[in-house]
Amino acid sequence: MKASSLWDGRDFSLRVVGLPPLGYPGTPGCPGEDSPDAFAEEAPAWKGPEAWLEAYEARRSGFLAFTAARPAPPILKAPFFELPRALAGQAVHEGLLEAGLDYIKVRKDCSDFLVHAYLRLLLDPRLARAVSATLLARTEAVLLGFKYWPDEPGSDSLCTWTENHQVLYASAAYILGRAWPDRVFENSGRTGEEQAARALPRLLRWLELRFRSGFSEWLSNVYYDEDLAALLSLVDFADGDLASRARSVADLLFLDLALHTSRGCFAPSHGRSYEVQKKDARDEAMSDTLKLAFGLGAYGRKDNMSAVCLALSRAYRPPEVLGALVAARPEDAQGRGIEIRQRMGMRVDDAKAWGLGYRSLEDGLVFLGLEAYNHPRTINLTFRLLDSYGWWDNAYFAPFKRHRSLIAWARRLGLLPPLSRLLQRDLDRNSREEVDLYTYRTPDYSLSAAQDWKFRRGGDQQSAWQASLGPGASCFTTHPGGRGPNSPDWWTGSGSLPRVAQHRNLLFALYDIDSRPGLYRTERLLFTHAWLPEEEFDEVLAEGPWTFARRGRAYLGLRADGPVRRGRDDGLPGPPNELVREGKKTAWLCRLGREAEDGSFGAFRAALLGARQSFDARGWRFEDPQLGLVEFGPSGPLVVDGQEVALHAYPRYDSPWAKAEFPAREVRLSCGGLDLVIDPCARRPQ
Repeated sequence: MKASSLWDGRDFSLRVVGLPPLGYPGTPGCPGEDSPDAFAEEAPAWKGPEAWLEAYEARRSGFLAFTAARPAPPILKAPFFELPRALAGQAVHEGLLEAGLDYIKVRKDCSDFLVHAYLRLLLDPRLARAVSATLLARTEAVLLGFKYWPDEPGSDSLCTWTENHQVLYASAAYILGRAWPDRVFENSGRTGEEQAARALPRLLRWLELRFRSGFSEWLSNVYYDEDLAALLSLVDFADGDLASRARSVADLLFLDLALHTSRGCFAPSHGRSYEVQKKDARDEAMSDTLKLAFGLGAYGRKDNMSAVCLALSRAYRPPEVLGALVAARPEDAQGRGIEIRQRMGMRVDDAKAWGLGYRSLEDGLVFLGLEAYNHPRTINLTFRLLDSYGWWDNAYFAPFKRHRSLIAWARRLGLLPPLSRLLQRDLDRNSREEVDLYTYRTPDYSLSAAQDWKFRRGGDQQSAWQASLGPGASCFTTHPGGRGPNSPDWWTGSGSLPRVAQHRNLLFALYDIDSRPGLYRTERLLFTHAWLPEEEFDEVLAEGPWTFARRGRAYLGLRADGPVRRGRDDGLPGPPNELVREGKKTAWLCRLGREAEDGSFGAFRAALLGARQSFDARGWRFEDPQLGLVEFGPSGPLVVDGQEVALHAYPRYDSPWAKAEFPAREVRLSCGGLDLVIDPCARRPQ
């Protein structure tokens, strides 16, 4: 089932509903784009909590002024960028806001994103006073007539079930229901009080599972933006226990950003990410939020709405200890980088341990939050959901509808679970179950991986590993699913996922492409490739079997288990950015270094060129200049200098600054002389 993949082929500009020309009466021309949004690779120095809070407030004011002075960007989330103008008492583009309401009214997918802009417009008096009474009345009518859960009437192709959508829909229903408890919501026929009552248990469970297990869309530089917008709506417009729990999960989301951001780039392994964001941190959806929260990144305004929500929030700011963490130098006492281990998600087979079963429709939606549509345990429940919610006509489920008669026959005979188990590598490619994440950070680079996760299985939007030496200077490998608008494509996701293992600054990615015919898709491209954009590095050299790259004081060495072809992924003239290794079974090795530990770039290259290594069917044996003999293959452990390295059963958090068991009951932070225990049931004063 390819639900999330259909995202890629859609046009999310508000132009699809007739966006009027951008113009603001009485507004001078747009100021220059030079200093306010310059990309920042280094965080501000830590000078104590009071100085950090002062700097944060200055960034917040600066961001609001920066946004108010510029026309809204031509993206789906454009209505959010009108809100700072409203706060400043400036003329807003009501035509743009009307276009956003049109989008919601016709129930185009991702309308729930926009709903959170409009609920702020309605419920924040500072914003409401800047727009006409006519627009406010229409906003209220559209939001009270919207569809907030799949059990409500109406045929549409909304995606309501992935992890980020579930919290966006449920939080909006709860907040608006509480705001108008006696009003009847036109579509559902329920009062606001009833709407809020139905949304509350869904929200509490979503928040509990995110705190205890983390995100199935782990470390996403796309979907953390949507999650955070919903969480901030709850912090600002809910109260009591619910707002407290939302604050705790928002704290952990910012903790994830703080732990895994290197040189301004939020570039770890991602549970869901797309080509543009993987290639260049300047295009990440979270870049604006990083710049506002921590002084890193840039105000790119490419696909962001959470930065506006954070800037407008009167009830939330990131904990001060995270300011200290971001400013902390990522080195240990020996001058080496720091290791970050995390575990996220849950296994479908462990449902009982999480209070879930395989019969309830509400539990079924939790599994769909993992996109476990065709897992042997959940496949029957998935089709019950399609029956109950009228999803057979939802465009996202078109692959199922095409085979509806065959599916009905298999359901009657009880054949779906064994069929799913037989073809799990093909049918269950979207699911994101428990994952162990490892990131190694130094002051000059980061390297991150999803350790030994779903080898040979499909992975439509997962990013298995990534090296980052700075904005644009990234490297990763994929098995391309093909050319086209839907993932997995040339760089988004993987037709077949690799077996990845990383220890410190050394990483292996082994591929074994499964090209057997599949019911869902058959893998036809028998090669793997690496993204390495020459123009983003100071030097790129091909020497022997290695390709070396340098950006500033950071070094990268990349090689495959055989000859590679170097060129451009689009075939056009220009600097090379792609390395291709032909074959069904291929392997890649990535080794990072830096001047402080490896000496000159020449010394780094010489050490790797002189390293003894061998590769055969059992795997790769590599004599690393620093780590010693490292062994890794298609099966078995990762062995470094004779010691097996754990690839699984990580804690919820294990880093120099953040600790928590898995599942988490509380998360303990310590940095810069500050300590904080994040407890979902405790209220943190603001």
